[in-house]
Amino acid sequence: MRLLRSTDLALRVLMRLAVTGGSSPTTREVAADMDVPYTHLAKVVAELQHMGLLDARRGRGGGLSLTEKGRTASVGALVRAFEGEGDVVECEGATPCPLNSACRLRGALRRAQEAFYASLDPLTVNDMVAAPTGPLLLEIGRAS
Repeated sequence: MRLLRSTDLALRVLMRLAVTGGSSPTTREVAADMDVPYTHLAKVVAELQHMGLLDARRGRGGGLSLTEKGRTASVGALVRAFEGEGDVVECEGATPCPLNSACRLRGALRRAQEAFYASLDPLTVNDMVAAPTGPLLLEIGRAS
């Protein structure tokens, strides 16, 4: 299974903000630190704000900050939210699979997908920034 780019960015933004301490970096600063396009990151930040996981303030003294909900958010729930609830393969699209009525693969893939999410469910954003990850994230921000 491969994550969408937006899912990857969402997780990395939340992890980055979890270690910023009292500072509130701007979306542009985070995009530069992560070496990703600002416009792409801005869309992800807007979705995370809509989900209540971060606060984004404009203007002087503004910036991004992680909410308590963002700190304790389940990584599995975040991945589900960004990836959607669809199947790993499309069996009923424009040209439905002829095996659809008797296929065992679809069920096996669904179980594998759920096992993947279940393994991420107990992990929180805070868990993801425990040492050695958190200190390394701080160093990346300083190197820019």
